[in-house]
Amino acid sequence: MDVTPKKTRKPARPAVPASNDAWRATNLGRLLNQAVQRFEESVLAKMVAAGHGQFTLSHISVTRNLDVQGTRATEIAKRASITKQSLGELVLQLEKLGIVMREPDPSDGRAKIVRFTPQGMLWLEQFHQAVEETEAEIAAALGPTLYLALKEGLLGYTGRHQT
Repeated sequence: MDVTPKKTRKPARPAVPASNDAWRATNLGRLLNQAVQRFEESVLAKMVAAGHGQFTLSHISVTRNLDVQGTRATEIAKRASITKQSLGELVLQLEKLGIVMREPDPSDGRAKIVRFTPQGMLWLEQFHQAVEETEAEIAAALGPTLYLALKEGLLGYTGRHQT
C-alpha cells in the first residue's frame, strides 16, 4: 500500500479573455474617478500659480466640506470620510496657514466649530476662481451642450439641485 501523500491540484482559474477585460478601464466609475483626479490636479495647479503651493488635496478636502458660516469638526470629518484625528491634524495645519480657526460651539462647549478666517475667505474666492476656470476647460473640451448635459445629469444622479 502506497502511503505517499497525493499532490493536490490547485483549482484552475478560469481564463478571462483580454477582450472581456476592457470594462475594467472604461467603466463609468473608473472614468469618473480619472476625471475627478484630472479636475483636482488642474485646480491645485491653478492654486499653486496663485501663490497657494502649500495646500494639498487633503487640505482642499477639508475646505470643500466646510460651510461658509462654519461647520462642526465632526461633521466635516464625516463629509470628508476621514477620521476625527486626521481632520484635527489637517485643521491644525490650515490654522497655521491662516485659513481657518476653531471656536467652541455655542450649543455644546465640548464641540468645536471650524470657520474660515478673513484670509480664508480670500483663499476661498481664489479656489472658486480655479474651479470655474477648470470647469471652463472641461466645457471647451466637451462642448457646451455635452458639458451642461453632463453637469445636469450628475446633479440629478447625486440628488443635488442646480442653484
